[in-house]
Amino acid sequence: MKPIYIADYNYPLPEERIAKYPLAERDHSKLLVYCNGKVSEDKFYNIGDYIAPHSLLVYNNTRVIQARMEFHKPSGARIEVFCLEPIAPHDYQLSLGSTTGCTWKCMVGNAKKWHDESLEFRVESLAITLRVCKGDKHGNTYEVHFSWDNESVSFAEILDAVGELPIPPYLNRKTEESDKRTYQTVYSRIKGSVAAPTAGLHFTERVLADIRSRGIGTEEVTLHVGAGTFLPVKTADANEHTMHTEIIAVPKIAITHIIRNLGRIVAVGTTSMRTLESLYFIGCHPENPTVGQFEPYEHTFTVSVEDSLQAIVDYLEATGQETLHAETQIMIKPDYIFRVVNQLITNFHQPQSTLLLLVSAFVNGNWKTIYDYALSHDFRFLSYGDSSILTR
Repeated sequence: MKPIYIADYNYPLPEERIAKYPLAERDHSKLLVYCNGKVSEDKFYNIGDYIAPHSLLVYNNTRVIQARMEFHKPSGARIEVFCLEPIAPHDYQLSLGSTTGCTWKCMVGNAKKWHDESLEFRVESLAITLRVCKGDKHGNTYEVHFSWDNESVSFAEILDAVGELPIPPYLNRKTEESDKRTYQTVYSRIKGSVAAPTAGLHFTERVLADIRSRGIGTEEVTLHVGAGTFLPVKTADANEHTMHTEIIAVPKIAITHIIRNLGRIVAVGTTSMRTLESLYFIGCHPENPTVGQFEPYEHTFTVSVEDSLQAIVDYLEATGQETLHAETQIMIKPDYIFRVVNQLITNFHQPQSTLLLLVSAFVNGNWKTIYDYALSHDFRFLSYGDSSILTR
């Protein structure tokens, strides 16, 4: 496999260019427009001008949970538990809806101060006693079991009561009350992410209404964003970086709409992009709905996109399922062949990140032109920053 030197995907990002807070009106952010190798700019509320009629806009409906919890032992030692993904029940909705107990894969801050003892805390607002037990260690994460004494209370309610919304670490500030609203998309509804699909933060109901009035369809997918999205590439060759696995869910009806609109698919964000592109490979083996990191590069795929997606629909119908549930570890990098997505709406990403590799792949390596323009024209970067619409 041809090396991809991550040092080639670096650029200077001054601290002052990182947007620490969103704009007061989320659809007033700047919009960089890239098409046919040319760059221009506008305001996000005009994004409908750059999407062809009869296109299909696909966005990620995941909702960020208040996944970070802070506890104090009787000794005063502070323990931070950051829930990453459920282990038992493994399904996000079943785990968040549990009223007896659940186990999650967690990062634990100050773990050396937390030995084998259970930690118990009274949550007066829910009239429960919460018990937290640290289990086996796996790499830099732990299994953590949560249980409580009131079966009328769900784990989702416990997180809402005692958890904190985990804003990105590069904001270098504490979560504020306003983040509970501004760090969620207006269409978020399926709880499970520990980071927002930030390309969607610019959308408002009026922008969505304008888009639909132009004959542009909309469809939802779900990818629960994990903390791995912030992991930097630490290897000189990006091919040696291990991508995190993410859980996706796509309704059967959404796949049929995608089939009907092939050639006019607009992905809102890199999470929607990874979900949509993963569908092609899942359709090549729908009985095994997983996509490996390098699967797109290890084989020659001759199945058409339409036939592949139809294979998923046929499999779901044959097995009586209305929604595809799958896992993807896909790494979209230079030389990737895009099969599903034609336009990408996305923010500006960190230097030397897998997300920048994805953007570079989508614009045929012309990412520097885009980022040089953004840096020289006062665009704001990262999660709360400005947006772009890229056409390949």
